[in-house]
Amino acid sequence: MSKPLRLLSLLSVVLITVVFINAINTKNTISFQKENDPINNTHESYKIKALKLPKNLNLAGERVPLEKTDIKERMDRELLVNTYWQSNGLLLIKRANKYFPVLEPLLKEYGLPDDFKFLALAESGFIDETSTAGAAGMWHFLKSTGKEFGLEINSNVDERYHIEKATKVAAEYLKKSKEKLGSWTLAAAAYNAGNYGVSKRLETQQVTSYYDALLPDETERYIFRIIALKEVISNPKKYGFVFDESDLYTLTETKIVKVDTAITNIASFAKKFGTNYKELKLYNPWLRENKLNNKSRKLYEIKIPIK
Repeated sequence: MSKPLRLLSLLSVVLITVVFINAINTKNTISFQKENDPINNTHESYKIKALKLPKNLNLAGERVPLEKTDIKERMDRELLVNTYWQSNGLLLIKRANKYFPVLEPLLKEYGLPDDFKFLALAESGFIDETSTAGAAGMWHFLKSTGKEFGLEINSNVDERYHIEKATKVAAEYLKKSKEKLGSWTLAAAAYNAGNYGVSKRLETQQVTSYYDALLPDETERYIFRIIALKEVISNPKKYGFVFDESDLYTLTETKIVKVDTAITNIASFAKKFGTNYKELKLYNPWLRENKLNNKSRKLYEIKIPIK
């Protein structure tokens, strides 16, 4: 082989060796960066911030003892869930603006602390859904409880969906529970687990406070969820919820039509008052069929939307 060719071959070998070594070094460098300096997998402005628990958290004026470790952790959990489940939180804020103005004067009239509007929100989310246990309406009454407190419940009329009547019953139930158990916090817990269930556990465990009792899992979270909703919805901007007044939901003004006879066809009845079947049912969800039997000639009040 001639001298120039040998020189060219030698240069080629050196060049290939350099490239190979660089490739190995680059690979090692990349691996080192991935292992020790992970790249942020979210947008640079996205942060999950730990929340500072307010010191004055309470339900109906009854303080949450955050100095107890388990209480602090349970409260922290519910506040985090209701802050960072953003879509649900914003929907609840919007619906609260729609129904709180209806509930607030009713709670005052029936002698129940204003905070219990958050219990209704926690129960139903202010949507017309029946729970797996069969609880229905804004206050999520079971049929047996509703009937026990005088609500009319059948296939034709279900007053668990009647906001004013159901709120009155909820107030009666909660006030009796408070009288029996000694605090609004325990009354709220009993709304979830029943008066007997709560009082039996208090007796067995020899305690008198909700925060000292070991209760079923759902009831363990129940009070803290109500308080978390109260905190977030009362201070939405503090928890990152941004909206305009026009973004919130509102109720259309209605007038009352009193009826003490049967209505053979709800759709035809609605047309007489310048509305339709769907709208009438939206404002009177307690009417469960396309008729009102009313064999007893009971006086019903039907809401008609004013356009």
